[in-house]
Amino acid sequence: MRIAKLISQHRFQIAEAAPVDPGPGEIQVRVHFCGICGSDLHNFSEGLVGDTPSVYPMVLGHEPTGTVIQTGAGVSGWQPGDRAFLEPAIFCYHCPMCRSGRHNLCDNIRFLSAGAEPGYFRDIVSVPEHCLVPIPPGVGLAEGTLFEPLAVALHSLRFADLTPGVSAAVFGCGPIGSLTVAMLKMHGVRRVFAVDPVPHRRELARAMGADVLIDPSQTDPSKEILAATGKRGVETVLDCVTKGGSLDHACIAVAKGGRVVATGIPSDARPMIHFHELRRKEVPLFNVRRSNNETHLAIELLAERPAFLGPMVTHRAPLENIERAFADLEAYKDGVGKSVVQLVL
Repeated sequence: MRIAKLISQHRFQIAEAAPVDPGPGEIQVRVHFCGICGSDLHNFSEGLVGDTPSVYPMVLGHEPTGTVIQTGAGVSGWQPGDRAFLEPAIFCYHCPMCRSGRHNLCDNIRFLSAGAEPGYFRDIVSVPEHCLVPIPPGVGLAEGTLFEPLAVALHSLRFADLTPGVSAAVFGCGPIGSLTVAMLKMHGVRRVFAVDPVPHRRELARAMGADVLIDPSQTDPSKEILAATGKRGVETVLDCVTKGGSLDHACIAVAKGGRVVATGIPSDARPMIHFHELRRKEVPLFNVRRSNNETHLAIELLAERPAFLGPMVTHRAPLENIERAFADLEAYKDGVGKSVVQLVL
């Protein structure tokens, strides 16, 4: 089988490897599509994710869909050819975090595509049965890759304390940011400000329901939001990029008693934050760690609204062109929204 290895910053190598047969309780899957996530891009562009250095060579990719090839001993309910979403996280289910229901903070988590754990930019994988979730009729394999970023967006809203009629701002309108805009509108948020310097990403946010678009390269976004809200600010700010001072602007733009939610992974080890703005307004800052039990809700939404969410997938690239796909995404080329790698042509 083919496997795409990131061997250094900006360098992929396509290699051959023998597929691993499924063990007891495992299912062997042929990967059809796998989305490129922002954290994948951090490994490609910067050689680290946050303050965690990349471990080369590494196999990225944690937004996959595929079809079942065969099952291991003890597996029931799955047949060859069945379509599935593939969860990238493997939890221990016995540590204090797992027992408290916060599986995303599992002390012994294996997250496929992080560090030495190979991800899904490879033709065939064998994973535990609980990693597979059936793809509903009407959801394509390419569009299905949105399940993971949509689950992250839904998880971030758990910290937002939304009520119908409030206002919110989203900094960063890549796939997770634009999906966050869509989820805010579905939750009844009256007015959503979308902040991004890239024109086609602002338009993507508009398509997802954003009411006000702000280009931070042309104006001060926090001043714009305060001016538009009578100096009150918005009840919730979700920072899906944590770049270019966005978190600092979020602290200024949030209203008294509001909330700031940081979903994006900053490149800076210590991003700038306006602490006194948070202190004076008694605003908590919440951080988001992937998702936690939101996958099934994400799948329901994809099944209910495929025509709405599906167009976010704007670019497909065969595995052999994965390096070019990453480079184009890094440069925001060609109006790219969500880019996916296609392993089965």
